[in-house]
Amino acid sequence: MVEEIVTDDAPAAIGPYAQAVKAGNFLFLSGQLPIDPNDQQLVHREVRTQTRQVLANINSILKSQQLEITNLVKTTIFINDMNHFQEINEEYSQFMQEHRPARSAVEVSRLPKDVLVEIEAIAVFED
Repeated sequence: MVEEIVTDDAPAAIGPYAQAVKAGNFLFLSGQLPIDPNDQQLVHREVRTQTRQVLANINSILKSQQLEITNLVKTTIFINDMNHFQEINEEYSQFMQEHRPARSAVEVSRLPKDVLVEIEAIAVFED
């Protein structure tokens, strides 16, 4: 059984997809953009600020399901310019603390709304 997950604490989906989907013991989070859920507007066009907002949105979805960062098992980072990788990585490291899920980082030619970074994630519910 698949359950759509929606929380007002993260940005609303901007297309025909769910913020996240629960399937079995897994939570699949759609790619999160640097959108402030309070006003649905993009945050400042600086990569560190955008990365912090994306990670905050991921955290909000996790919390809506009583999950924490330590429940993350995989993330995928989409970057429009690999020259931003170090700054994104520093923000990501601060967010994750000691937790280290599997991760991919991919440079793409363009992201929705011309943002600088998008991150999708997979978390697991513990029995």
